[in-house]
Amino acid sequence: MSKYWKEILIGAVFAVIFFLGQFGYNVWPVIVVLGAGVFLYNFMPGKDIAGAKVGVGKNTVQTINFYDIGGQEVAKRELKEALDFALEKEKTKILGIRPLKGILLSGPPGTGKTLLAKAAANYTGSAFLHASGSEFVEVYAGVGAKRVRDIFEKARNLARQNKKGAVIFIDEIEVLCGARGRHASHLEYDQTLNQLLVEMDGIGSQEQILVLGATNRIDILDPAILRPGRFDRIVRVDLPDREGRFHILQIHTKGKPLADDVDLQELARQCYGFSGAHIESLVNEAAINAHRRNEDIITWQDFADAQEKVLLGEKLDSRPPEEEINRVAIHELGHAVMSELVKAKSVASVTIVPRGQALGFVRQAPLEDKYLYTKEELLGQIRVALAGAFSEELIFGSMSTGSQNDFYQASRLAKKMVLSGLSHLGVVSEEIGQNELNYEIMRIINNEGIMVRERLQRFKRFIKETATIIRQEERLEGDVFRKILGEYVELLEKEDEVAAESELLILAC
Repeated sequence: MSKYWKEILIGAVFAVIFFLGQFGYNVWPVIVVLGAGVFLYNFMPGKDIAGAKVGVGKNTVQTINFYDIGGQEVAKRELKEALDFALEKEKTKILGIRPLKGILLSGPPGTGKTLLAKAAANYTGSAFLHASGSEFVEVYAGVGAKRVRDIFEKARNLARQNKKGAVIFIDEIEVLCGARGRHASHLEYDQTLNQLLVEMDGIGSQEQILVLGATNRIDILDPAILRPGRFDRIVRVDLPDREGRFHILQIHTKGKPLADDVDLQELARQCYGFSGAHIESLVNEAAINAHRRNEDIITWQDFADAQEKVLLGEKLDSRPPEEEINRVAIHELGHAVMSELVKAKSVASVTIVPRGQALGFVRQAPLEDKYLYTKEELLGQIRVALAGAFSEELIFGSMSTGSQNDFYQASRLAKKMVLSGLSHLGVVSEEIGQNELNYEIMRIINNEGIMVRERLQRFKRFIKETATIIRQEERLEGDVFRKILGEYVELLEKEDEVAAESELLILAC
């Protein structure tokens, strides 16, 4: 009701000013005084009205537990061990263990850092205060430091009421804890960080307050915040491996009607490089696809379409001219053929449906997750990147601008080879001369280009014939593509045998 009285009062003030103006009174002094009063009330330094609006340190009840989070078994184990120190107070006291003050969750976006923090609060039964690093920093001196003091004071009060402690979770903590000295215009960032350091140092052993931070830019954090006694542990929250992706898929597909052809293990293999957020979006998009078809179950095709949408975006309404579609088909088939030659069963699908910025796409699915790459494997990836452009050149006699990103990928892989000591230069320093680096990159790409041209020559007829099929179907699944390719390879082998026999007959004559 107070909100309505406030609006009525504001309306009455404006009405009085209007009528006074109508009777000839000078109302400008009144307007200036009222404007100055409103400004001082809302924006005066030290008065944290803005902080009250954004709600720094909201106290929320958490229902998420560690069983609801998949793909992060190592991170969960490390986090639970740290939380057990707070739960097993007597045992930690006997062993002389100092309770941890802070835990930093570091990893790529979408890997579940916020979920882990919420599960941590639920695991200990603690009060949970959630804030973002950007909520602390203002242009007015002292406001950020005051907000840090306020959230810690709120945590202490809740810990005394709760008896089980309080968890302060600061997301995007790199905004608040960036290395000091980076912001030369004013010292508000540094003052806010200094206050956080003081508050974390002041956490007593009996206060049962744990600070959790989350960041994907640990490299820019101030060293002072990372030392033991502040953030005692740094828990790496990485992209999930194959088993982790399978676990996440099980969680998000629970209760959803799946068709018999949906193999979650195979889907987990094909989702290499997906974060937990990507997988959740994948399952949701697959369900949306089923809804569009007015079906009651989610099929494998729904998941296949969803993968392309998550990676590239929605299908475009605009359709390129037939000549461009044919060139795109030739281009993508070049990638697909070389991918199968480099690594069998690596192609998951080939499509010429325009999505996002891509007119076509070859989706690859590695048989197993890779963390290290040999020289041969990197060269194979370079060949796959170059094959699209050289396939166009083989069929049409020229390349197109559609190969720009492929050449960038090939150059990036070649540079990685050089800096990893896998080129003819041997082990090199990161300060290698730019001219020497560029020369070696071009040498690698040109050598692999010669090999790609030679190998694609034998598949010229296959690429032209299969392009006709893919223009009609718009998409070929990996198994279908491999079947067509296998039949062509068998035909080539028979032709080679006939040619060899003819050669022997000529020699015998």
